[in-house]
Amino acid sequence: MLDIKFIRENPKIVQKATLDKNIDININHILGIDKKHKELSITVQKLREERNVLTEKIKRNPNKFDREGAQNLKQKLEKEENALKTVSEELNARLMEIPNLAKKDVRVGKNDTENEIIKKVGTPTKFNFKPKDHLEIGEKLDIIDVLRASKISGARFYFLKNEGVLLEFALRELAFEILLKEGFIPILPPVLIKKEVMKGLGYMEKGGDEDMYILEKDNLVLVGTSEQSIVSMHKDEILDEKDLPKRYVGFSTCFRREAGSYGKDTKGILRAHQFDKIEMVSYVVQGEDDKEHEYLLSLEEKLLQALEIPYQVVRMCTGDLGFPTARKYDLEAWIPSENKYREVTSTSTTTDFQSRRLNIKYKTKNKTEFVNILNGTAFSTRPIIAILENYQQGDGSVLIPKILQKYLHFGKIISKK
Repeated sequence: MLDIKFIRENPKIVQKATLDKNIDININHILGIDKKHKELSITVQKLREERNVLTEKIKRNPNKFDREGAQNLKQKLEKEENALKTVSEELNARLMEIPNLAKKDVRVGKNDTENEIIKKVGTPTKFNFKPKDHLEIGEKLDIIDVLRASKISGARFYFLKNEGVLLEFALRELAFEILLKEGFIPILPPVLIKKEVMKGLGYMEKGGDEDMYILEKDNLVLVGTSEQSIVSMHKDEILDEKDLPKRYVGFSTCFRREAGSYGKDTKGILRAHQFDKIEMVSYVVQGEDDKEHEYLLSLEEKLLQALEIPYQVVRMCTGDLGFPTARKYDLEAWIPSENKYREVTSTSTTTDFQSRRLNIKYKTKNKTEFVNILNGTAFSTRPIIAILENYQQGDGSVLIPKILQKYLHFGKIISKK
């Protein structure tokens, strides 16, 4: 949520920023509601003051007061309070529809075709044979099974088996080893959160709820990333400035309906309804999020570099940013079978947008401020795709990145057939 004072003082900036995100919000209409809210607040305050004066008179002379006038005042106050409540609810609802503003260094663009490649690391892997895609490799090595998964769960589900399971656990071990040394607090969060909390995070606006598994009977939502649980963990809390930055690394299973992706990336495990993810979350003081964002990006790069996989860093344009996001970097790994880069991790800053909606503050010597909140993926299941494709051999086997061999105690996955 944006600060209403900022909106009052910068209506044109806010209006343009919403349009840059392809969201059409009438800011002047919202300011009209805000004006009405202020007028009603003043009216209610004056009537309450009149009531207080009258109450004191009654206490002093209980037998001498204008009963009819008192009753009229009571009815008038109730009417104006009800009107104020209605307008307050409407104003809050409209404010919740305004997305976070993009950072100044974010390119204005309509969609992902206008994203900005800011760095390339490593050389795309070349082979002296035609590279197979990750699904063909995984099926032949008996580490991925989508056919049996679809039989019991439907499309976009999969079984990881044998060395595939161990490979995911090795990625988790590597991520936690590196991030614990950086001072991150490990956490296993719940994967179901209240619907109103998810809305507070800003992920349900503008059709975002269409991509979620919502349990209406229980008023709960399955998380699409563990950051949703971890960010909201400090809802309605006031942290101490001396405890910031506060950094968490969480592991959880995630669930996405993949709404709007019909017919897109249906082959393999790239875009699944269920997957595991290791997520970083940072809480920092106001004005420190830019520095923290570069720090999270550096950690994501460190992890991909440790796997020795070619990748590029992409900065999202305004039209490809999420509703609560002010800036987002994607790290895209080279996928040989597609002859292009595909997203495997990302990191975002939401500035104080989510903390305002969830009421997460920190105290200084003189006042309280809303924290800045950031998130970033350490690893999901997607790096397995990049490993299988970039480390495949001509005989059908797959080498294990050297950094992971200490967790696995083997250096190659070979066919069992």
